[in-house]
Amino acid sequence: MANIRQIAKEAGVSVTTVSRVLNNHAYVSEEKRKAVLEAINRLNYSRNLNAIHLIKGKTNIVGVMLPYINHAYFARLLEGIASEALRSNYQLILFQTDYNPEEEMKALNMLKMKQIDGLIICSKALEWGQIEPFTEDGPVLACEDTGDAAISSIYIDHYAGFQQGLFYLMERGHRHIGYCLGRVNSNNSQARRNAYVDALAFIDEVVREEWMFYQCYSIEDGVKVANKLLTMKERPTALLVASDQVAVGIMMEAEKNGIRIPEDLAIIGFDNQPIAEVFDLTTIDNQLFEMGSSAFRIVHNQITKKKREPQKCKLEFRLIERSTV
Repeated sequence: MANIRQIAKEAGVSVTTVSRVLNNHAYVSEEKRKAVLEAINRLNYSRNLNAIHLIKGKTNIVGVMLPYINHAYFARLLEGIASEALRSNYQLILFQTDYNPEEEMKALNMLKMKQIDGLIICSKALEWGQIEPFTEDGPVLACEDTGDAAISSIYIDHYAGFQQGLFYLMERGHRHIGYCLGRVNSNNSQARRNAYVDALAFIDEVVREEWMFYQCYSIEDGVKVANKLLTMKERPTALLVASDQVAVGIMMEAEKNGIRIPEDLAIIGFDNQPIAEVFDLTTIDNQLFEMGSSAFRIVHNQITKKKREPQKCKLEFRLIERSTV
């Protein structure tokens, strides 16, 4: 295999010039750049990236741990991460885990082995105590509140966001309120459930377990929720749904079966996805794109400045009033 000295000799330039061309340095004349590139092609040169990474001490790659790639929530988050990565000339490696702790550990071990420069965790199954030791190997940031753990985070207050939606419904006369969440035991779901229980206690309403729906992620899950509502003798008059996709599924199936939105059933979604605007869905904007872009900026700053002190950043949320309440 050819080396850069042979390329320099073939192109009639210095080794420094070859190095500059290989690293996309701006201060090389077009004539010399062309000569080097032609020499590279003639000698069939390929770079040893592992050696380059060892010399530079970084890979220009950040890992992104997420459970699914086909979920609108994570897609919007990833869009924000990717936009900043592109601007910073970084590449991303996606670790789709399906909430499998073994798959999550593979991503963390790649950080430990210096195969990536940092890791952004969109959602996880592992405990913070299992993740925290890996912050010694490189920047780790979670897109949720990490509490007292020494792990950087960017997040919104899910308790306060859910509470705002609940009080918005109550102010409009609703007392029989249900909800739809994703995972039962996630930190965010627990915060939202606590907000729900506290809000109902505030108006002296009893918690109705049959009005609490879990494992809701997609439009199809929303359809299933609507069909369950149709079988109930007493239905909630409002639903707070932790996903715009699920909310739209409920809307479509409910209206198909004669349940009017919002006259018979008021609905608030979450995330402010494009589908929410299309269906004129009242929703709570979680700033997912901003969360993703800010997550990458924090990690990139920690990589370039070699700072490992955890940073905690809380984003604001806002309720967007449309026609479903």
